[in-house]
Amino acid sequence: KEIFSLIGLSQEAMQKHFGFLLKAQELGFPPHGGIALGLDRLIMLMVGADSLRDVIPFPKTQRGIDPLMQSPSPVSEEQLAEYQLRFVPEEE
Repeated sequence: KEIFSLIGLSQEAMQKHFGFLLKAQELGFPPHGGIALGLDRLIMLMVGADSLRDVIPFPKTQRGIDPLMQSPSPVSEEQLAEYQLRFVPEEE
């Protein structure tokens, strides 16, 4: 929260964009310090699964939505401008 405050985010913006992360941090950081060991891939090989989706602990839904991270989420014009991105209409 301190870093978000330093870069000028309001409490409302913090909760809107990073609420899931702030809530997760209240529970403590993972003991592995964020190092990804690839256990899901190892388990996939061990059980002979055809797909990583068969063994991954946090799969996305069929629509590609991640309920834990609440993504994808709407992007504001300000965010697009910050990264110098723009929407281009899809050609038919």
